[in-house]
Amino acid sequence: MCSTKRLSSAKCPALKFVVVISNAPLRGAHNYAEVLNAVDTNTVEGYHVNPEETGVIQLSSGTTGRAKAICLSHSQVVNSSYFLGKRLGFDKAQHIICVQPPLFHVFGVVGSISNAAHFGATLVFPAPMYNSTENLKALENERCTLIYGTPTMYIDLINVQTQLKKKLYAQKAFIGAAPFSPELLAKIKDKLNVQQILPGYGATETSGAVFVSTSSGLTVGQRINDGYIIDHAEVKVVDNCRNIVPFGIPGELYVRGYYTMKGYLDDPDSTREVLDCENWYKTGDQFILYEDGSGKVVGRMKDMIIRGGENISPTEIEKLLESHPDILEAQVIGVKHERLGEEVCACVRLKAGVELTLDSIREFCDRKISGYKMPTQLRIMESFPRTPSGKVQKFLLRQQFSE
Repeated sequence: MCSTKRLSSAKCPALKFVVVISNAPLRGAHNYAEVLNAVDTNTVEGYHVNPEETGVIQLSSGTTGRAKAICLSHSQVVNSSYFLGKRLGFDKAQHIICVQPPLFHVFGVVGSISNAAHFGATLVFPAPMYNSTENLKALENERCTLIYGTPTMYIDLINVQTQLKKKLYAQKAFIGAAPFSPELLAKIKDKLNVQQILPGYGATETSGAVFVSTSSGLTVGQRINDGYIIDHAEVKVVDNCRNIVPFGIPGELYVRGYYTMKGYLDDPDSTREVLDCENWYKTGDQFILYEDGSGKVVGRMKDMIIRGGENISPTEIEKLLESHPDILEAQVIGVKHERLGEEVCACVRLKAGVELTLDSIREFCDRKISGYKMPTQLRIMESFPRTPSGKVQKFLLRQQFSE
């Protein structure tokens, strides 16, 4: 039995217990296995759980600033993970899943652990912390049939696979948490020997996925999208006056349903900013909804570049730049300009041993995008500022180049 002694910390007075998963002893902390063994079956069976009580508190990604604590109920986690697994076909076939996203991310908790518990899937956690080499080794050694990951994680996997050339067995790749280019999807199929790619879109505030691909994935010639509306969900795309826009026209995505968060912990003001009186969650994402129920992210509303009165979506330019054979990853931001308000700045990670100039970038983009969207500044990056879950923090990029 583990000790019930509480911690006492002057720096963090609210912290009472620390539980470690590692077998290595840590002074003042409880071991995870001991905590599990400390509770018997009778105690668990005698405890009544209210489905609407908070079951999980997850931090937001922190892509726009300080992370917020998001309260999700037991019901939200259980239902979101169930309908995700059903959409991915877990009720029809068993999978061995290589889980690249961290377990403190909604992709890890709802999309992986809870999802697998519903359908009896096998989860493979390659390493205590994110490591693309270990992820690739696990794909081969455990003969994983499905990969979970963000676009950045797939880029890393492809780079490692190019060097190590492992024998891979994965049939499907589930991708989400950030925009991706058609070129990346093609590389995933080619380099990782994947037959089907399953896109998804969601947020921590929505307990995970709101749009998910069908189990057959994207097909040849199909319009690239982020999946189809998940079962029993409501969505709408609105303009600046909150009027619903026609199908195929970009606007801000609002969503509502069983999956919408209870709110931000002890932060009613921030909660009211994103949840209206009818419980619509304002995602802050510029989105296109199609008549067949599919949709795709165009970009973040806050990331929109306004150059001389013209609205420019960074995502469009990023996808074009990532189709360049020498560019691994691209981020596009607006930088201040005295006359135009903002100009387009391309920040890129390059393949080893190559060099690119602004002129060569502009030549590559010529006639592929409108002239006013052309990058006028170029920054070569070794890495991008990221959240612990791997998302790029564009607000830090903007701060870095505004100084």
